Amino acid sequence: MLSCRVSSAVSARRPVTARLCQLRTISLSGRDWQYDRTRKNLKIGSHTRVIFQGFTGRQATANAVESLAWGTKIVGGVTPGREGMHPVLTELPVFPTVKAAMSELKPDATGIYVAAHQAAAAIEEAIEAEIPLIVAVAEHIPLHDMLRVHAMLRTQTRSRLVGANAPGIISAIGRCRIGFQPLPCFAPGHVGIVAKSGTLSYEAVAALTRAGLGQSLCIGMGGDIVAGTDFVDALSVFEDDPDTHGIVVIGEIGGRAEEEAAGWIQDYRARTTNPKPIAALVAGKMAKPGHVMGHAGAWRGLSEHSAEVKHNLLRDAGAIMVDHPAQFGAVMREALARAPSRVGQAGAQAASQRRGYHTSRHPLQRTSIPSQRRSYHLPPASALDLLAKHGILTTPTPRVPKKNLVAITINRSSREPCLLVQRPYSDSVSIPLGRHDPPSIGAMSTALQYLGVAGTLPVIATTRLILALYTIFTTYEGITVGVHLALSHAANRASPIEISKPEFTFDDAAFRSGGRHAALHALRDVSPAAVDPIALAGEADGIVYVRLGPADPADPDYAAHNIGTLVNGAGLAMNTVDALALRGARAANFLDTGGKATAETVKKSFALLLEDERVKVIFVNIFGGLTLGDMIARGVLLAFQELGLEKRGMPVVVRIRGTNEAEGQRIIADSGLKVFAFDGFDEAAAKCVELAGR
Repeated sequence: MLSCRVSSAVSARRPVTARLCQLRTISLSGRDWQYDRTRKNLKIGSHTRVIFQGFTGRQATANAVESLAWGTKIVGGVTPGREGMHPVLTELPVFPTVKAAMSELKPDATGIYVAAHQAAAAIEEAIEAEIPLIVAVAEHIPLHDMLRVHAMLRTQTRSRLVGANAPGIISAIGRCRIGFQPLPCFAPGHVGIVAKSGTLSYEAVAALTRAGLGQSLCIGMGGDIVAGTDFVDALSVFEDDPDTHGIVVIGEIGGRAEEEAAGWIQDYRARTTNPKPIAALVAGKMAKPGHVMGHAGAWRGLSEHSAEVKHNLLRDAGAIMVDHPAQFGAVMREALARAPSRVGQAGAQAASQRRGYHTSRHPLQRTSIPSQRRSYHLPPASALDLLAKHGILTTPTPRVPKKNLVAITINRSSREPCLLVQRPYSDSVSIPLGRHDPPSIGAMSTALQYLGVAGTLPVIATTRLILALYTIFTTYEGITVGVHLALSHAANRASPIEISKPEFTFDDAAFRSGGRHAALHALRDVSPAAVDPIALAGEADGIVYVRLGPADPADPDYAAHNIGTLVNGAGLAMNTVDALALRGARAANFLDTGGKATAETVKKSFALLLEDERVKVIFVNIFGGLTLGDMIARGVLLAFQELGLEKRGMPVVVRIRGTNEAEGQRIIADSGLKVFAFDGFDEAAAKCVELAGR
């Protein structure tokens, strides 16, 4: 059963598929080939009939007005309890149920525009109505609600999901938008894009448009822990799409989707005479271990690999790697110029970006459980109490040095819970589990055999432990619920196993969006020792802040982290930190203002950056989608006025691109303030490096 053995040494000369066999967790469940049959539903275009759920809401109405003007064939929508015509879009009908809309309008796709706590139910209604394509854009949908959705998707072959927490899907050729992508950036063309990050995909789109290439189909994978459509799904569609001549893949830290994409790319290039060129980027090389970097899924989990490893795997598979999305235009023009049979006109020269990041290489995480700081990490004492309530006693200091890891967590690839077990200095095994049924006898047997647990008492004790972990995981909506376990051979021990170091991480969206498990989340430790006060201060405004660099002022590298970054979008914020590192600078922080930032949010972000004594220059790097360039500019001016930035002598470098970029740049230029404004990232980053080095 366990045919793929893992070696600690990885040869760079081995094929990527062989290296992936060495690198990855051994999973006893593969892709769901039944659900894969719905990939064809991703091929939207001018023919696609679209409905919106939550149709009469403010956000859906505004989006529909824009999308209709662009050419999207929106034929109506759904609002529970309402029937008739839309109050603004008076020519379009409103139905009380998706089933009724499906019967009358025969849509090909639906966009989910409802609040996060209602989104899963709306998706389920669309699945039951057999809508071919379902697009969910909402962030903070509770994870276990989405696990329920994916359990439904695995049982059918009619509906395909994009998202959640994704910008959506858009056909520039077919003028069909289902999502909130910034339309001015798009132009019809022949490059397909699939991305975890919305803002990084917008940067890539703009770069391709400026290079005269345009886009065919752009698919937002989204940044959640589990996604309805992943890189392999999108790549499979692009392979057979005659309008797609080149492909862009944008990944980030967290999960194994990039590794799977690397395997697919290598296989595709081996079996194809004239493969389409593929360029890629992976954000998060400088991500702080143990922290969620903005997106709910942007953290390195058990036996997952660093962004740098993913970068190298994609490069070795044949993808052209870049370090910033603004480079995709030139790189793809050069790649397509070498394939004249696909595109007759292409020309600019660009180099494949293969510069190395000055970070340490991270091996597989072994016998450790990372805690995700944006999710809810239960304090150790509370975790011990929770285990005790389920009849499991822990050992403060295990006497046996070699410890196994046992955890209930999420298999992001198969989109389901799993039992993950790992021996010391060895590979891990991921065993699929159901959402409601406890681990089966077969799953238990596999885990016990792999851990080497034998004898009646150890088997009973370990089985009870696994069942308790599963109960805690399902009852309180866990992300990872795990412990370290060792077999006790001492005759006088009360238990044949020793349990220590419980690490319990729960989904904070279940509480924040769904209002569930209030008593558990009330146990949160918000002391400075547990939570950075600056990060805590930003939470109320939806700002995600992560301090970077050493905490000890005596550390030689402490003062080197002196560029404060203010970015909209988690992927772009990660990439900004990465790209500064490539240019010889160090960011003091990761700061994502959120997709719906306001001028007040921007001012609050400046205030947070000023709390860090190391910051010598502030870099505002914005690509407008939902966040408007002119609004960001006003936020910068507000910060200057109310926080006294000029009096402090704090230099500010601003780069604004995307929606309303011209107006934002004009506001900055006309302000008379000492702000260094740039269009290009490289020029802005170079100025930051210069100012930080003074």
